[in-house]
Amino acid sequence: MPVRCDETAAWARLQQLQATRRSFDLRQAFAGDADRAAALSQEAPYVFADLSKNLIDAEVEQALLQLAADCGLEAKRAALFSGEPINSTEGRAVMHWLLRTPADATGLAPAAAAELPAVHETLDAMLAYAEKVRADHTITDVVNIGIGGSDLGPQMAVLALAEQVAPGKHFHFVSNVDGHELAGVLKGLAPEHTLFLIASKTFTTAETMANAQSAKRWYEQSGGTDIASHFAALTTNVEAARAFGIDTTFGFWDWVGGRYSMWSAIGLPVALAIGADGFRRLLAGAHAMDEHFRTAPLVQNLPVRLGLLDVWYRNFLGFTSRCIAPYHSALRRVPAYLQQLEMESNGKQVDLDGRPLAVGTSPVLWGEPGTNGQHAYFQMLHQGTDVVPLEFVAVRQPAHSLEGHHAKLLANALAQAQALMVGKADAGGHRNFPGNRPSSFFVLDELTPESLGAFIAMYEHRVFVSGAIWGINSFDQWGVELGKVLAKDLEPRLASGDVQGLDASTAQLLGRLKQG
Repeated sequence: MPVRCDETAAWARLQQLQATRRSFDLRQAFAGDADRAAALSQEAPYVFADLSKNLIDAEVEQALLQLAADCGLEAKRAALFSGEPINSTEGRAVMHWLLRTPADATGLAPAAAAELPAVHETLDAMLAYAEKVRADHTITDVVNIGIGGSDLGPQMAVLALAEQVAPGKHFHFVSNVDGHELAGVLKGLAPEHTLFLIASKTFTTAETMANAQSAKRWYEQSGGTDIASHFAALTTNVEAARAFGIDTTFGFWDWVGGRYSMWSAIGLPVALAIGADGFRRLLAGAHAMDEHFRTAPLVQNLPVRLGLLDVWYRNFLGFTSRCIAPYHSALRRVPAYLQQLEMESNGKQVDLDGRPLAVGTSPVLWGEPGTNGQHAYFQMLHQGTDVVPLEFVAVRQPAHSLEGHHAKLLANALAQAQALMVGKADAGGHRNFPGNRPSSFFVLDELTPESLGAFIAMYEHRVFVSGAIWGINSFDQWGVELGKVLAKDLEPRLASGDVQGLDASTAQLLGRLKQG
């Protein structure tokens, strides 16, 4: 039976350190240690991280590293990269990292090496199709229909890399089963100029297939006659796609979880947007971070340091929330993407053996781009009663030439991080900023496919680290199933009005919402 994190000697040591650090003050920490910024910063592929404004010191980091050792983090990392079925509740390996592994890679575990040729065969076919569509000037609009990982990743990446999107191509993303979303997208489209991508691993996802059927009806009712040329499927259910009328399909494997699938055929919208070379650069950036995570000593390993910091904040300092503020408008969907990545992965209450956990797991992750957030929720971050660790993401080089804008943007990011730490005293109270509020600061030199790939891979591995410490399965998502089952029962009741067997609240609400 695996060692539980809260039963290790390192955990007890961290509890002692937490008790002695209730008065830890960042301002004093900087004043007493001229090397603090350098010691608590980390260079990793395409990402620089300044962690020095966090409520940690060398002693805490050392205890956290010991916790990692006590919990067998290195062995768990090795199991990830060896293709072992670490998704134990579904009996699956977790090898999304293989999707960005070069075709000529050596030294892979047998399970990974056996899959690599098929990975690149599918990648090559997908990218060849992407280049064909990019060269077809009759296709002006691409509509991706998916949900969850089949929507958030591609949408986030296409927006992030908008400066590199092919001219004359417009990308739309439909995920919500709310028909207002699809109807709004379809209003401005012409069937002869539109390509629909249906992204569903099983080709049975309820929301996706409802939208797909409506898109097909719109296409046919608008005069479209060639479904095979205007629809493609990102799925493993080739037969269902063919029955739908789709001939062009690209599949992926059961060791690719939905929220880790942007690197697979699910990333076709990204390849259509930035081209085959751009997509390969995205994969290369992620692979560089994979290698850093796989090989760097834990003490110099950025995803490891971040994951351990998350455990320190969640379990010892009691912070239940974390905010991310990307200071780049192109990264505006990054918070939504990371919400799924972290909370769907680590929002668990039992360990790998199904035993109830005695410790907290995933924090609530949320955020908006800077500087917008400064005029919304930053008030609470500076003067609220709860302490919320904040993560800044800044890009050194802008992709525009508008004079003065980028300097103002970066100055705001720096100023907010500084203000959260130093605060400002005011005897009257209303203008008192307590300071000592923690933050991390990430710097990308430029927003490129490589840096985006590395940044997202860094977060993936960070989530793995904290989940490994907690001893949970970060790769299943049973929590999304119950509501789906109940929705199937309730949908016909909205027409019939049948409330038999329902609780009083649901029955009352169904009566209010009954259609017809």
